[in-house]
Amino acid sequence: MRAAYINEPGPVENIAVGELPDPKPGPGQVLVRVTYAAVNPIDTYVRSGAVAMELPSPYVVGCDLAGVVEEAGAGVDDLPPGTRVWGSNQGLLGRQGTFSELVAVDRHWLYQIPNGVSDEQAAATALVGITAALGLFEEAKLQPGERLVVHGGGGAVGSTVIQMAVAHGAKVLAVTGGPEKCAACEALGAEVTVDYLHEDANHVAASIAAWAAEGVNVWWETSRTPQLELAIGALARRGRMIVMAGRDARPELPIGPFYAKCCRLLGFVMFLCEPEVQVRAAAKVNELLAAGKLQTPVAKVASLDETAALHDLQHNSTVLGKQPLRGKLLVKF
Repeated sequence: MRAAYINEPGPVENIAVGELPDPKPGPGQVLVRVTYAAVNPIDTYVRSGAVAMELPSPYVVGCDLAGVVEEAGAGVDDLPPGTRVWGSNQGLLGRQGTFSELVAVDRHWLYQIPNGVSDEQAAATALVGITAALGLFEEAKLQPGERLVVHGGGGAVGSTVIQMAVAHGAKVLAVTGGPEKCAACEALGAEVTVDYLHEDANHVAASIAAWAAEGVNVWWETSRTPQLELAIGALARRGRMIVMAGRDARPELPIGPFYAKCCRLLGFVMFLCEPEVQVRAAAKVNELLAAGKLQTPVAKVASLDETAALHDLQHNSTVLGKQPLRGKLLVKF
């Protein structure tokens, strides 16, 4: 099979595209013929060595996939050949990745693609969809009618959070950068948008306070450098703040207003959540995809040979803050 892989962590130039032996499904595994694979920031961190993990050698890059079941291993009887599936959590914690024509995946990381949903959308939504569902429903326990601020609503995770929260009956304010992203967040269902690029922090805080006079129930932070003073100041009594990025961040926590309002700070890493929890999150993703209430923008669809270029684009956007992406980066097989 053809695959994009590395022999050791390092720069994008370490990514090679070539032939590797076809994997065989072991007990409890499923062999999937990949149709689409998606790039995520974590892929670039693992490939570069910024996030150290045990890696097989050679190591196939990539976390997300959509495809068709080729063969089921012993003990798997509910995904016959020909079944369309999607999944995430590959290429992590010693597992091979998804940027290959074939991949052997543990059954519990795969979910059937609903009728009417494209493989492209399933792959694009995989990691961001599961992340949004975990944070909103498993961690924050978001309730219909509650007020949610998405700080970074124009990004891949933020835009997914907006759609899921709106579909759940919550009210959403999105903080994002630039009029184009503000318009996109409004189109996804945000009641109010605030442009942080053209307003100072005081204006952002005042806009949130005007929208939520009694405070915000949930604050979803996507930034790698969270503004805790702004967030904690905006939270209502018993407000919850979600953090899922910024592993090197060391911001100061304003303890006074945080404890006085009985707030909670909830951090989580998607790929460390148990499979049974992720099954619930994937079910929510499927429900919304099938109902047409969740759509993930795609910025570029490329060939496997362009994997290194896609990693470079993702790095420039996520880490360097240059060339902001307007959607997910995919490889089509």
